[in-house]
Amino acid sequence: MRLSRSLAPVTVAVALVLSLPYDALSHARVGHGKPAPDLFGAECRTTVTGSHVVAYCHNPYVDTDRVRLHIECARWWDIDTDSAPVDTAPAMTVRLTGRCWKEVRSVWISHQKAR
Repeated sequence: MRLSRSLAPVTVAVALVLSLPYDALSHARVGHGKPAPDLFGAECRTTVTGSHVVAYCHNPYVDTDRVRLHIECARWWDIDTDSAPVDTAPAMTVRLTGRCWKEVRSVWISHQKAR
Protein backbone atom coordinates (compact mmCIF):
# COMPACT_ATOMS: atom_id res chain seq x y z
CA MET A 1 0.00 0.00 0.00
CA ARG A 2 2.80 2.44 0.82
CA LEU A 3 4.47 1.79 -2.51
CA SER A 4 1.42 2.97 -4.45
CA ARG A 5 1.18 6.16 -2.35
CA SER A 6 4.83 7.06 -3.03
CA LEU A 7 4.44 6.42 -6.77
CA ALA A 8 1.26 8.45 -7.12
CA PRO A 9 2.92 11.93 -7.25
CA VAL A 10 5.58 10.68 -9.68
CA THR A 11 2.95 9.13 -11.93
CA VAL A 12 0.92 12.34 -11.97
CA ALA A 13 4.02 14.45 -12.79
CA VAL A 14 5.01 12.15 -15.67
CA ALA A 15 1.45 12.18 -17.02
CA LEU A 16 1.38 16.00 -16.96
CA VAL A 17 4.69 16.34 -18.81
CA LEU A 18 3.65 13.79 -21.42
CA SER A 19 0.31 15.53 -21.98
CA LEU A 20 1.94 18.88 -22.90
CA PRO A 21 1.79 19.67 -26.62
CA TYR A 22 5.04 19.32 -28.57
CA ASP A 23 5.21 23.10 -29.29
CA ALA A 24 5.22 23.91 -25.60
CA LEU A 25 8.11 21.54 -24.99
CA SER A 26 10.19 22.82 -27.93
CA HIS A 27 9.74 26.48 -26.96
CA ALA A 28 10.72 25.66 -23.42
CA ARG A 29 14.04 24.25 -24.64
CA VAL A 30 14.82 27.02 -27.15
CA GLY A 31 14.05 29.94 -24.90
CA HIS A 32 10.51 31.31 -25.27
CA GLY A 33 10.37 31.47 -29.06
CA LYS A 34 13.59 33.42 -29.60
CA PRO A 35 15.32 32.47 -32.86
CA ALA A 36 18.63 30.67 -32.56
CA PRO A 37 21.65 32.93 -33.17
CA ASP A 38 23.39 32.69 -36.53
CA LEU A 39 26.53 30.75 -35.64
CA PHE A 40 29.51 31.69 -37.79
CA GLY A 41 33.26 32.09 -37.60
CA ALA A 42 36.22 29.80 -37.40
CA GLU A 43 38.01 29.47 -34.08
CA CYS A 44 41.62 30.60 -34.53
CA ARG A 45 44.76 30.19 -32.45
CA THR A 46 47.89 32.19 -33.19
CA THR A 47 51.45 31.59 -32.07
CA VAL A 48 54.31 34.09 -32.37
CA THR A 49 57.83 32.69 -32.18
CA GLY A 50 60.42 35.41 -32.69
CA SER A 51 59.50 36.99 -36.02
CA HIS A 52 57.40 34.06 -37.29
CA VAL A 53 53.61 33.76 -36.91
CA VAL A 54 51.52 30.61 -37.29
CA ALA A 55 47.72 30.52 -37.04
CA TYR A 56 45.41 27.50 -37.08
CA CYS A 57 41.73 28.16 -37.79
CA HIS A 58 39.06 25.48 -37.39
CA ASN A 59 35.51 26.04 -38.64
CA PRO A 60 32.92 24.11 -36.58
CA TYR A 61 29.94 25.72 -38.33
CA VAL A 62 28.00 25.11 -41.56
CA ASP A 63 28.92 28.30 -43.45
CA THR A 64 32.33 28.65 -45.09
CA ASP A 65 34.53 31.25 -43.37
CA ARG A 66 37.08 33.20 -45.43
CA VAL A 67 39.96 33.92 -43.02
CA ARG A 68 43.01 36.18 -43.38
CA LEU A 69 46.08 36.58 -41.19
CA HIS A 70 47.19 40.16 -40.46
CA ILE A 71 50.62 40.91 -39.00
CA GLU A 72 51.79 44.30 -37.74
CA CYS A 73 55.55 44.52 -37.34
CA ALA A 74 57.22 46.42 -34.47
CA ARG A 75 59.83 48.31 -36.52
CA TRP A 76 58.69 51.28 -38.60
CA TRP A 77 60.70 50.11 -41.62
CA ASP A 78 59.42 46.51 -41.45
CA ILE A 79 56.54 45.83 -43.83
CA ASP A 80 53.21 44.77 -42.29
CA THR A 81 51.60 41.82 -44.07
CA ASP A 82 48.13 40.48 -44.83
CA SER A 83 47.77 36.93 -46.09
CA ALA A 84 45.65 35.90 -49.02
CA PRO A 85 42.10 34.91 -48.03
CA VAL A 86 41.66 31.20 -47.34
CA ASP A 87 38.24 29.53 -47.42
CA THR A 88 37.68 27.35 -44.35
CA ALA A 89 34.89 24.91 -45.14
CA PRO A 90 32.78 23.25 -42.42
CA ALA A 91 34.80 20.92 -40.14
CA MET A 92 38.03 22.02 -41.82
CA THR A 93 41.25 23.35 -40.25
CA VAL A 94 43.62 25.64 -42.16
CA ARG A 95 47.15 26.84 -41.35
CA LEU A 96 48.18 30.43 -42.04
CA THR A 97 51.77 31.69 -41.72
CA GLY A 98 53.63 34.95 -42.01
CA ARG A 99 56.59 36.85 -40.59
CA CYS A 100 58.33 40.13 -39.99
CA TRP A 101 62.05 40.75 -40.43
CA LYS A 102 62.37 41.62 -36.74
CA GLU A 103 59.79 41.69 -33.91
CA VAL A 104 56.04 41.25 -34.28
CA ARG A 105 53.85 43.94 -32.67
CA SER A 106 50.38 42.43 -33.14
CA VAL A 107 48.55 39.66 -34.95
CA TRP A 108 44.86 39.21 -35.75
CA ILE A 109 42.55 37.18 -37.96
CA SER A 110 39.71 38.64 -40.04
CA HIS A 111 36.60 36.63 -40.95
CA GLN A 112 34.23 36.99 -43.89
CA LYS A 113 31.33 34.81 -45.04
CA ALA A 114 32.14 33.15 -48.34
CA ARG A 115 29.24 33.38 -50.77
